[in-house]
Amino acid sequence: MNICGYRKTTLLDYPGHVAATVFTSGCNFRCPFCHNSDLVLNASSSNLIPEEELFNFLRKRKNVLSGICITGGEPTLQTDLIEFIKKIRLLDYKIKLDTNGYGPEIISDLLEQNLIDYIAMDIKSGLSNYSRVSGISNINTDTILKSIIIIETSTIEYEFRTTVVKELHSKEDFHEISKMISPKSSYYIQSFKDSGNILTPGLSSCNTETLNEYLSIVKATIPNSFLRGV
Repeated sequence: MNICGYRKTTLLDYPGHVAATVFTSGCNFRCPFCHNSDLVLNASSSNLIPEEELFNFLRKRKNVLSGICITGGEPTLQTDLIEFIKKIRLLDYKIKLDTNGYGPEIISDLLEQNLIDYIAMDIKSGLSNYSRVSGISNINTDTILKSIIIIETSTIEYEFRTTVVKELHSKEDFHEISKMISPKSSYYIQSFKDSGNILTPGLSSCNTETLNEYLSIVKATIPNSFLRGV
């Protein structure tokens, strides 16, 4: 596994759990607002953390932590992701996966092998705007829809979420998203925050009034829709 770092303790990344967060390198998207640009662009960096260092930490923290969040970058690009999670499973941790949804086959394999307990998929925008917001000109949005269906028909906890950027999103995105997700799903609108490490500088967040307007659009068809971090 290409492990770029890990956060030793978080109460936010895995709902309901005191968790550690593992960051993997590399991504197949180039979202302009990505706040982990170093993980996206430096996939072959030599500053990787040995697996054994991470596992030594996880063994020592078994009495404190109950969950592990695996994020990125995009974790489903890691060829040994399944074996890596199996090793974590041996320590009796719950596993949450963060993904952009562009690896439906990997998501399906993880679910079939009961290797994850929670999945959070980013929905970048409405389908008509996906290339612009993901930074991929020839993106196959059918792949995004396939992952949504796989996740919604699973038996584990899950959520969908969109990070909203003033320069990239409009009301039309949320009208489209409201048709992409099942009414039974949980959906979160998150406000963009400039980490100082984004791919495209100069982007900004929407005001609360605009975020609430977007929320009202999706909430009409997806009742479990919420603002997060506002």
